[in-house]
Amino acid sequence: MEAPFTGLSSAEVESLRQKWGKNSYLSSRGKGLFPVLWNIVKEPMFLLLLTACLLYFILHEPAQGLLMAIAIGFVSAISLYQEIRSSKALSKLKKLTEPKVKCMRDGSLQVIASEELVPGDVMVLGEGERIPADALILKANDLSIDESTITGESVPVEKGGLAPHNELFQGTTINTGMCYARVTGTGNETVLGKLGRSIESIPVSPTLLQVQINRFVRIMAVFGITAFLTIWLVNYLHTGSIPESLLLGLTLAMSAIPEEMPVTFSSFMALGSFRMARLGIIATQPATLENLGRVSVLCLDKTGTITENKMQVSRVYDFRSGIDSDLSDGKPPASSPALWFSRLASEAEPFDVMEKAIVASFSSLADASRYQSLRMVHEYPLEGKPPMMTHVYEEPNQGKTLPIRIVAAKGAPERILQVCRLDPALTDDLTRKVAAMASSGYRVLGVCSAPWDGADYPESQNDFEWRFEGLIALNDPPKREAGKVFAEWGQAGIGIKILSGDYAETILNIARQTGIAVGDHCATGEEVNGLTTQELQELAGKVNIFARMFPDAKLKVVNALKANGEIVAMTGDGVNDGPALQSAQIGIAMGERGTEIAREAADLVISDDDLAKITEAIRQGRMIHSNLKKAIRYLMSIHIPIIFTASLPLLLGWRFPTIFSPIHVIFLELIMGPTCSIFYEREPAEPHIMTLPPRAANDSLFRKNELPITLGLGASVTLGLLGLYYYFMQRGYSLEYTRSVVFITILISNVFLTFAGRSFRETFITTTRYRNNLVPYILGLSGFFLFLICFVPFARDLFRLTSINGSHWLLALATALLSVGWFEAYKGLVHRSRPAPG
Repeated sequence: MEAPFTGLSSAEVESLRQKWGKNSYLSSRGKGLFPVLWNIVKEPMFLLLLTACLLYFILHEPAQGLLMAIAIGFVSAISLYQEIRSSKALSKLKKLTEPKVKCMRDGSLQVIASEELVPGDVMVLGEGERIPADALILKANDLSIDESTITGESVPVEKGGLAPHNELFQGTTINTGMCYARVTGTGNETVLGKLGRSIESIPVSPTLLQVQINRFVRIMAVFGITAFLTIWLVNYLHTGSIPESLLLGLTLAMSAIPEEMPVTFSSFMALGSFRMARLGIIATQPATLENLGRVSVLCLDKTGTITENKMQVSRVYDFRSGIDSDLSDGKPPASSPALWFSRLASEAEPFDVMEKAIVASFSSLADASRYQSLRMVHEYPLEGKPPMMTHVYEEPNQGKTLPIRIVAAKGAPERILQVCRLDPALTDDLTRKVAAMASSGYRVLGVCSAPWDGADYPESQNDFEWRFEGLIALNDPPKREAGKVFAEWGQAGIGIKILSGDYAETILNIARQTGIAVGDHCATGEEVNGLTTQELQELAGKVNIFARMFPDAKLKVVNALKANGEIVAMTGDGVNDGPALQSAQIGIAMGERGTEIAREAADLVISDDDLAKITEAIRQGRMIHSNLKKAIRYLMSIHIPIIFTASLPLLLGWRFPTIFSPIHVIFLELIMGPTCSIFYEREPAEPHIMTLPPRAANDSLFRKNELPITLGLGASVTLGLLGLYYYFMQRGYSLEYTRSVVFITILISNVFLTFAGRSFRETFITTTRYRNNLVPYILGLSGFFLFLICFVPFARDLFRLTSINGSHWLLALATALLSVGWFEAYKGLVHRSRPAPG
C-alpha cells in the first residue's frame, strides 16, 4: 500500500498533547521519595537501631546516643542510595522496553514511543503488533484482530474500513494483515482504560532464589527474636537493669538479622538488567535473570532464527513446462507461471521475508508490469494446518464487459498438492521433488491457480478447481556465527532443540551445517499431537529436531520439557509464538524481526537478533547468580562471628560478658551493606562460568560443600575472636583493651573474607587479576576506619576502645589471616581438582 495519509503536523501534535496528555494510564501509586523512606523506616533493623538509640539516652549516655543517631542516618542513606540506584536502573530499563509505533507525521513515516500518540495521529499497524490506542481504520488489507483482551473471545475478528467493523481498541492485537488507522482515544480515555484494566498489572511470582532468601531471613529473624529474649532475660537476672538488658538483647538481635539479603537481591537484579540492556539484551522482568543461569534446554522456534533471514528465490519449478530454473545467480527466467502466481498470492506490500523475496524475483520477469493492471477483489487469509492463502484478482478484458478473474494461491506444498487433487503417482513424484529441495536447505512453497466466473466465492479456499503450477524454493543460509554459538551452548551443558514449521529435510540440513546433534529421529507436529503426556515427555527428552510444528504442538513440547525438570528458554517472533514464549521459563524475542506481541510475551528481547547475545545473556545470568551467592556467603560468614562473640561470653558466664554494643554492630553493618550489594555486584564473571552444567530447577541455595565451607569460615573466625577474647580477659587486660584487640581482629577478618569470597574455586593469586574498580576503595576505606578508631582519640573513645601495642596488632593480623587463610589453602590444594560449583 502506498502511504495515502500525511498525518498531523508537529504543531498539531504539541497542541493535542497539551489537551490530552500522554498515552499512558494515570496511576495514584507513585514511587517517590516518601514511599521509599517509609519502606526504610518500617524495616526491622531501623526499628532496632532507633530503640538502641533511645536506650542510650535513657541510660544517660548522650555521646553514644548521638553516635547511634548518626549511624542510623548513614545506614538509612546507604539503603536510600541502593533503592534510588535500583529504581533509576529500572526506569531506564522501562524506557528501553517501551513499545514503539509507526505513524504518519509531517507527511513522513516516523517511529515513536506509543505513549507519545495523540488523538488524530495516523498509525501504520502490521501483523503481531499490539494496538496502542483506540482508533478508526482508514485503510486495511487482509486485517483480522485478536480482541480477547476486551471481549474475552479467542477467535480473531475480521476488520475493514466500514462501520461497525472499522473500530480498533487499545490492548488488542493485529492477528493478520496491516492497516492505516486514525487515533480516537488515548490513555484513560480508551475503552480499555475506562474498563479499568491495565496490561501492565500482571502480578509477578517470586523466583526460587527469592523464596529461598526470604525463608532464610525469616529463620534468622526468628532466631534473632529468640536470642534477644534469652539474652535480655539472662542479663536482667544478673543485673536487674531493664534498659541495659534490652540494649544487650538488641545487640544480638541486630547481629542476627541479615536484612541486607533482600536488598542485595533486588539491587543485583535491577543493576544486572540495566547492564544487560546496555549490551542490547533487554530483560522485561529483572527477577527472571535468575532463571537465565539455570537454562538447560534452548528451543529455537524456526530455522529463521538460525539463518541470516535474508531470503532469495533460488529455484523455480514450473510444473506444466517441466522447467526447473536455477535462480542462484539472481537472473529469473523470462517467463515463469509459478513465480507469476506466487506473486499474485503475496501481499501488495509484503511484510513477510519470503514474500519480499518473491516480489524481488518477480520484478525481473518480462511480464511483471502486467501486475499493475490487476485489482484484488477478494482474499482468503493464511489458515489451516498446513497453511495456505489465496488472492482473487480482476483484470480488464479487452473488448469485453466482464473482466477476467484470476485466482492464485501459495502455501505448504503438501496442502497445495492436496487441494489440486493430482494423480497419486504424480503427487508422490512431486512430494519426492519437494523433499529433495528441502534436503538442500531450501524452504519450499507450493503454487496453484484456478479459474472463477461465479457470482459468489466459495466459503473455503479449498473449494476452487485448483491447478498445480509449481514450486518455489527459497534459500536462507545459516548465520556465520551460528556454529560457534551452538558449540558454546553445548559446552555450557545446554541442549538445543529446533521446533520449526519447515520440512524435516530443511531443518536437518541447517542443523548439520551448524553442528546441532540431529539424532536418529525427527518428530513432526502431527506426531506430537497424537502422543500421550507420558509418551511426549519421553520423546521431548530424546529428540532434538521437530518439523512441521504448529503453535499448539510447540507449546506441548515446551510443557513436556518443563515436566521433565528442564529449565526451558524459547525463542519466538510471531503472533502464534506468544503461548510458548509465556510457558517457557525464559521467553526470548528477537527485537528486529519480532512482532510486538512476541516481545511483550517474552522475558528477554535481543535487540539486534544476534544469536551471540543469547550466549551473553546466559553468561550474565550465571554471573549475577554466582556473584549474588558470593554476597550471601560473605554475609553468613561475617554474621556468624558477630552473633557468637556477642552472645557466648554472656551465656558462659565470662568475666567480660558483653564486649560488643549496638555501636560496634552498626559500624560493622555500615561496612557489610555496601560490600555485599555494591562490591560483589561489580565482580566480573569467572573464566570457567560457561563450562559448568546448568543448575537444577529445584537447586538449593547452596550446593554440596558450599554451606559447610561457609559455616566453617564463620566458625573459624568465631574461634579466633573468642580465643583472643578469652586470652586477654584471663591475662588481666581491661575490657577496653580486650575489646580493641577483638574489634580490630574482626575488621581485618572482614577484609580477608571479602577477598577470599571472590571465588569458591580460585585462590587469591588468581582473583587479584579479576577486574573490579572497587578493590582499592574497599582496601582504602578499611584502612581509614582502622586508623580512625585506633589512633584518633575522639573516635576511639566513642567506640570505647584503647591503644594496643605493636605485637598485639601482629597477633590480631595473624589470627585473622589464619581464620580465613585456611580457605585459600583448601582451594589451592583440594578444590581445584574438582568441578566448580555455580
